[in-house]
Amino acid sequence: TPVWMAERLRRGGIRPVSLLVDVTQYVMLELGQPMHAFDRDLLTGPVGVRRARAGEALTLLDGREVALDPEFLLIADADRPVALAGVMGGFDTRVTDTTRDVFLEAAHFAPPAIIGRGRRLGLYTDAGHRFERGVDPELPRQAIEYATRLILDLAGGAPGPVVEAVLPEHLPQPQPIRLRRGRLARVLGLAIADVEVERILRALGLAVEPIESGWQVTPPARRFDLALEEDLVEEIARIHGYDAIPATLPGGATVLHAPSETRVDEADVRRQLAARDLLEAVNYAFVDAALLAQWQADGGAVPLANPLSAELAVMRTRLLPGLVAALGRNVARQQARVRLFEVGNVFARPADAGDAPVETLRVAAVACGAASPEQWGEPARPVGFHDLKGDLESLAALSGARLEFRRSQAPWGHPGRSADVYRDDMHLGWIGQLHPRLQQALGLDLDVVGFELDLEPLLVRPVPKAQPLSRYPSVRRDLAFVVAEDVPWAALRASVQAVAGAYLRDLVLFDRYVGKGVETGCKSLAMGLILQDETRTLTDRDVDAVVAEVLAALQREHAAVIRG
Repeated sequence: TPVWMAERLRRGGIRPVSLLVDVTQYVMLELGQPMHAFDRDLLTGPVGVRRARAGEALTLLDGREVALDPEFLLIADADRPVALAGVMGGFDTRVTDTTRDVFLEAAHFAPPAIIGRGRRLGLYTDAGHRFERGVDPELPRQAIEYATRLILDLAGGAPGPVVEAVLPEHLPQPQPIRLRRGRLARVLGLAIADVEVERILRALGLAVEPIESGWQVTPPARRFDLALEEDLVEEIARIHGYDAIPATLPGGATVLHAPSETRVDEADVRRQLAARDLLEAVNYAFVDAALLAQWQADGGAVPLANPLSAELAVMRTRLLPGLVAALGRNVARQQARVRLFEVGNVFARPADAGDAPVETLRVAAVACGAASPEQWGEPARPVGFHDLKGDLESLAALSGARLEFRRSQAPWGHPGRSADVYRDDMHLGWIGQLHPRLQQALGLDLDVVGFELDLEPLLVRPVPKAQPLSRYPSVRRDLAFVVAEDVPWAALRASVQAVAGAYLRDLVLFDRYVGKGVETGCKSLAMGLILQDETRTLTDRDVDAVVAEVLAALQREHAAVIRG
C-alpha cells in the first residue's frame, strides 16, 4: 500500500492491512460505497446473493464462526456462503499477499435487510453502519470501476469483465416533496425570493418544479436525508446563510393558572420532602428482572421488546428497588448518611387488565445512617421507622390526609418494623425497615428504612374551611394502661375516637414502657386526651363521663388494664 493511501486511511480512522483490502476501504471512504475483495481462486462457480439456510454457519474475517438463520443475507458461491452481506466478509475466501486473481463485489442493500444483523452477532463494522443508514444505489458500478483502476495503477494486471445485475423496480425511488412558500417563510422568519430558492435547490442537484403554493422538489437517490418539507427548509437556510436570518425573540402571552384548592401540586410534594432533608433521585424506569425477583416484586412486570441491556430489561413495578440500589451505590462511595426520595411512574400488567400495562404515579423515600447530621448538641442515633413516618406524615399534611398504619406482611419488610399505609381504608403503600435477608442479599451493611405509596390519593384534599377558635377552655386528662404487646396503637386510637365523640380535639401518645413492673408480653402506654366543647365549658362531670367511656372501651375491646 502506498504511503499516501495508508496515511489517508489512518486519518479516516482505518488501519491499513494490505493493498487489496486497503483499496476497498479507500474507495468506501471516498465514495461512501462499501465493497469486498475475494480471492477468485478460492471461489467455486458463480457468486450470488441469497438468504441463509437454517443451521448454516460462516467463519468471518475475524476468525469467529457464527450460526446463521434465514434472517441473514449472504454472498455465496456454488458451494457455500463466502460473506455476510453488508456486514463482513468470510475468512476462507479472503485476499492475502499470495492472491493473484481478485474478485471485487459491490452491491446495494436496502437498510431493512441489514439493520440489526451485525448487532445480533456483536459485530460493528463500517459497512454495516453505512448500509443500515442507506447508500446511494447508483454507486456500486462506479466503486467497482474506481477500485479496478487503483489496483491496476498500483499493482498492475489485466481487468476482467464487470457483471452487473440490476432490478430497477426494487431500487429506492426518490419521492417528490412539496415545499410551500408560506411554510418556508414561517419557519425561517423571513421571505426569500422565488428565484433564490430555485437557484439554491438546483445547485444542490435537486429537480425543481414550480407549483401554485410553492415548489415540487425531487431529491437525487443519494440524498437519503431529504424526506420532509423541513429538510428542504434546512438546506435553503444553510446555503442562504444562517447569518442572514434575523434574530427574533419568541413572543407570547403568559397565562397564569390559579392554584387548585382541591389538589396538591407535585412540585409541593418535592419541595416538602426536600425540606425534610431528603435529596431527589431520578432513576431509570427500566430495571433488572433479577432485582425485582429479589424483592418479590416481579409480578405483572412488563418486559421490553428491545432492551438497552440485560440489566434494563423490564419496566419497574416499584420505585423502592431502584431507589435502594442508588442508596447502595452512595454507601459504597463512603457516604455513611444517605436520604433519597423519588417521584415517578411504575408500570405493571394486572391479571384483570388483559395486555394493557397500568401506569401509576408513586412517591418513595429511603434513608440509612444517622438520623440527623453530626453535631455536638444532640447524641447520634441511627435513623429509624418513626423518622420516616414523620416525613410521611408531613407529606400527608399537605392535603390534610389522616393516615392509618396497619401491620404489614410485605415480603421485603422487617416482620416487626413495617406497616401498610391506609387513607380512609384505601391501601396506599408500605413503610418500614427492609428485611435483614433482603439487606444482606443487596450487600447493605446498614439498616435501611423507607416508604413507597401511590401519590394520586395523597394529592386530593378537601376545600379548606375556616373555623373560629373556641371561646371555651380545653381540658386534658392523661391515662396510663397496660395492653398486650401485639395490640397496635392505631386500633387503640380508633376505639378512643369512636367513644369520645365530638368532645375529642386531640389524642397524644406520649409514653411507651416495657420492663420492670410490666408483665412479659405486655406494654404500658400513656396517652393524653384533649377535650373541648364549642358551645360551653366542660365540667368535671362531663370529662369524667368521657374518660369512663374511653376506659370501658379499652378494657372491653383490647383487654386494657389501668395502671395504678
